[in-house]
Amino acid sequence: MKKTKIVATIGPSSKDKIILQEMIENGMDVARFNMKYASIDFCKDIIYKIRDIDRNLKTNTAFMMELAGPSILTHNFIDGQAYFKRDSIIRVYKDKVLGDNTKFSITNDKLIDCVKTNSIIKIDKSSVVLQVMSRVDDCILCKVTVDGFIKNNSEVRLVDKKLDIPFVTEADKEILKFVTEERVDYISLSLVNGSEDVLKINDLLIEYNNNNTSIISKIETENSVKEIDDIIRVSDGIIIDKESLMLEMIPERIPGITKSIINKCHFQSKLNLVETEMESTTIDIIPSKGQINDIANTICEGIDGVVVTLETTIGKYPVGTINRIKRIIENSELDINYLDFLNRTMRSEKQDITGLLAHSVVDCASKLNAVAIVIPTISGYTAKKISRYKPSCPIIALTPNAHVAKALSMFYGIYPVVISEPKSLDTILKYSKDLVSKKIKFNKGDVFVITGGYPFKEVKHTNFMSVEEL
Repeated sequence: MKKTKIVATIGPSSKDKIILQEMIENGMDVARFNMKYASIDFCKDIIYKIRDIDRNLKTNTAFMMELAGPSILTHNFIDGQAYFKRDSIIRVYKDKVLGDNTKFSITNDKLIDCVKTNSIIKIDKSSVVLQVMSRVDDCILCKVTVDGFIKNNSEVRLVDKKLDIPFVTEADKEILKFVTEERVDYISLSLVNGSEDVLKINDLLIEYNNNNTSIISKIETENSVKEIDDIIRVSDGIIIDKESLMLEMIPERIPGITKSIINKCHFQSKLNLVETEMESTTIDIIPSKGQINDIANTICEGIDGVVVTLETTIGKYPVGTINRIKRIIENSELDINYLDFLNRTMRSEKQDITGLLAHSVVDCASKLNAVAIVIPTISGYTAKKISRYKPSCPIIALTPNAHVAKALSMFYGIYPVVISEPKSLDTILKYSKDLVSKKIKFNKGDVFVITGGYPFKEVKHTNFMSVEEL
């Protein structure tokens, strides 16, 4: 069983129920919606489909919605795209026009008001680069310095200036209301620049009486890297978008920055995820050696999960992509230095009963080569503590709370199972033994470790550990 989680973005290529089920069966743990492009009706349809699939498969797929935030997109083009030739002159309009190979318009005119001569505009993560030449009435004239195709709704980034655009839009507020109504597990925030952006969203969740949804901040600007410590402090987790970071920073800095952020998240007990770079799978199912190496290296750093974007939204092989990433994860996890994570985590773990017992459980499981760790949990707290130690075996979290189970699906190594509320310790021990026997490959005499708080619901911390033989 893989331990690093797969967060897959749902789009036109993956919207059918059969494909969604195959993605879950092949390793998708979290279904993600990018609200720059998806509608609330689309999300509702997918959520209901996946919930029905989960009931049939007895799985617990979590949901993540990414707010559009202050993103700027292109409007539509004739035939859905246009080719911008190097050294040609392109007009960028404030008012909405149908784009072609000489002009296009954007969703926010603040960019046009703020640009200066020689400002650099990057489109669709550097697929096309424009240099501003001059302003003419209601548009700007730009010279194409990097040529290429631009499609409908491509993201536009002004490189050398931070635009004065509100971080939270009215559309974002409607999405947050939907998130609250549907009890969506996670929201991710695009183009975060500092902790104040995260706190604005947190305040809205409080206003909507939402204490169920966790906030994941996306690191994709130079300023977010500078403010990373404060952003991590007020967030529940981080997504590192390396390709977007390269729009504002030199590429040679990105590997070191990625490693540093992963370590900071681990130190502060926050989720850490990295967007994959497998765009070749939008055409071909086989990723390059460099792409495989990049994913494998981040997995060995101990990330909680990988985020898949284009490959499962518009790619031809959404199921094949999930299966390929699962194979990369499973093979990469063979080379993780689990002992190093155990020792590093112990140095930074809170010295309370649950933290110390979590260390003992993972240490014991490692030394006994246990096939699994089983945790009966009401809130998921102990399971998250053990996940932070990065054990080499899967963590099976038993909980009577379906919402807790879905949220735990994001955490490294945790496989949640919804059960009836346990009545006695003997009952949970027998159930755990039967469950491990069904879900985990084992040899006679193998062991698993079970830990939790007993009596259930009456204690506030973990207080027992037992080693059971199969």
